[in-house]
Formats: sequence, structure tokens, C-alpha cells
Amino acid sequence: MTAIWFIFALMTGLAVLALLWPMSRRPALAVPEGEARIATETGFYRDQLREIDRDAARGLLAAPEAEAARAEAARRLLRASRDPGRTAGAVGEPALRRRRAASAFALSTVPLVALLVYGIYGSPDLPARPQADRLAHAKAAGNDLAAAVAQIEAHLAKAPEDGRGWAVLAPVYLRVGRIEDAIKAYENSLRILGDDAGRLADYGEALVAADDGVVSAKSRDAFERALRQDPKAVKPQFYLARAAEQDGDRDKARTRYAALVAASPAEAPWLPMVRESLARLDGTPPPAANPAAGAAPATARAMSEEQRGMVRGMVEGLAQRLAEKGGTGEEWARLVRSYGVLGERARAEETLAKARGALGSDPGKLAPVEEVAREMGLGARAAP
Repeated sequence: MTAIWFIFALMTGLAVLALLWPMSRRPALAVPEGEARIATETGFYRDQLREIDRDAARGLLAAPEAEAARAEAARRLLRASRDPGRTAGAVGEPALRRRRAASAFALSTVPLVALLVYGIYGSPDLPARPQADRLAHAKAAGNDLAAAVAQIEAHLAKAPEDGRGWAVLAPVYLRVGRIEDAIKAYENSLRILGDDAGRLADYGEALVAADDGVVSAKSRDAFERALRQDPKAVKPQFYLARAAEQDGDRDKARTRYAALVAASPAEAPWLPMVRESLARLDGTPPPAANPAAGAAPATARAMSEEQRGMVRGMVEGLAQRLAEKGGTGEEWARLVRSYGVLGERARAEETLAKARGALGSDPGKLAPVEEVAREMGLGARAAP
């Protein structure tokens, strides 16, 4: 480390010296100095006097004009022969000193400022960590997933048009909560490999997670494209039904949910979530396994670890945003329902209390929250 700093300092010094050297040299003067300068000037004025005499003899100059020219040339000749004056170099010395000072200040400030900024914001004491060393360290620490992500990222940095690599990396990003990276990875895989029902459905799901559970126009387009690839795909049907529910089209949402239930086998893991959505639309209690006793809803049990991780990241992001900036009644209601989906009834009760406090006593704002509270069988609001 010391040797590197010494080399950097030496290189900086040589660069500064190379720039300062030509600027610090005195320019060559064409004007002679001392006695030689005086002799040159007096000789010039003597020649001028002789020229005036020749012009007067030829009749080119009138007598008064010739006399006035002789007097002016004689005065200059006398002044040049008596006043040694200062050389041109002496006259320019203050300017030269100022130029040297300005150059030295500017060229020495640049490396000093660079070193200062690097010392504050950089990591000069951090040892070098080649990629192989980082991967080995990650594996030694038991972080196989991080090592795998690092390996895939390194591969994609060299081969960015590897669609299969992006397709493999996208769900891993989603699993570890890197939703924006997952969206970009899905977009790259779709761009390179083309439309595929599974990838489109997963891409739409990642967009829903990024939008805090809202099925936006962009995610809806992805789900519709997935259904065109595979009309029986479950995930696009479910999210399009949720989109209809969010749009307020309860009949269309109920029809989509019912069709999904009818087409699904009895042991399908997504059936509890679909039936819960149907119950919510019909205003009946959700099919939960004794939530008062603290058991998780069937929906939460049916979700895979990847799904739970995605929902968890979405829920925590929404909770943080509502705590910091507040939100609408629909957003608070969505957060309460999300905790119910995860089987965290205590968190749902706590969020319900926060929503009531944040929204005040406005019935219009509280209506979505109170509706979700009734659906989930949460505590009723105390009478004023």
C-alpha cells in the first residue's frame, strides 16, 4: 500500500513539473539590453535625421516641415542616448511572477483536492478483493445464494445477450427482495428469448410487487400477453381477476375467480387464495383455519417460500411508506389484508389501529379499512 501511494505521488509530481517548467521560463527577448540597446536606438534616430536631410534636398519636404521633423528626431536621439531605461525583460518581471504563482497554485491544487476528496469518500485502506476471492469468501461464509448471484452477474456482464441467464437470475432477484432488478432481468429475458407464458406471468407479478400489490396497466398487459400464450395459465387469470376487483368491477372479478375455481383441481395450492377472494367479494367470512386461535389462514400455508418472500417485501415496503408519508384508506386496507394473507393477525390488528388513527374520523376515508376489518373479523372500533 505504501509503495502504491509513493508511486502515485511521484507520478503526480512529475506531471505538475512537466506543466510548470515551460510556463516558468523567461521568454527570449528580441530587444538588446544595456549599451547595445542604446547604440541601436541612437543609430536608428541618426539614420532618421539623414533621411530627413535627403528628403529636404530633393524638395519632398518643405523647409518648415523638415525643421520640425529634425527637431523631433533630435529630441528622441537625445533621450535615447541619455536614459538607459529598463529592459523589456525588467518591465515584464511582475507579470511573469504572477503567472508563475497562478500556475503553481492551479496545478498543485488539482492533486491536493483529488486526494482530499478520495480520503473523505473513498476507501484507501480497503484491501483489493478480486472476483474469485469475493466468491470464495461468500461460499466460505455459507452464503451460497449470494455467491450464485455474483457468478451469474459476472457471466451476464460478459454476455449481456444471454437470455437464459437473465431468466435464471430474475426469480432469484425476486426471492431476495431486489424487485427492481428482477423487473429488469425479466424484461431482458423477454426481449432476447421472446414471449413465454411463464416468464410473462412472473414479470407481471414482479410489477405488481413493485406497485405495492396494485395491478397496473403495465402488469395487466403482461398478464394478457401470458394468457394469449397459454389460456389456462393460473397466475394471469388470478391477477386479472384482482385487477377487475381493484377497478370496482365486482361481477367481472367474481366471474374470473369462479372460473378459476371450477378449472382447478381440488388439491391445487392456489385454491385457498382464490376462495378467500371470492368470500371477500360476497361479504362472507374468509375460509381461515380458526384465526382466533392464532392459526394462519389457508392462503398463507398454500404459498411457497418464494411467494411469501415476495409478499413480505411488498408488505414491508408499503408499511414503511405509509408510516413515513401516510396514504389513502385503500392503501391502509391493502396493508391490513396483506398481513392477514401472511397469517399475522396481531400485525393486522396493530395496522388497523394505526390506520384509524392516521385517517381520523372521516367515514369516507375509513370505509375501505372498516370493510376489510369486518371481512377479517378484526376488532370493532370503540364507540366514541
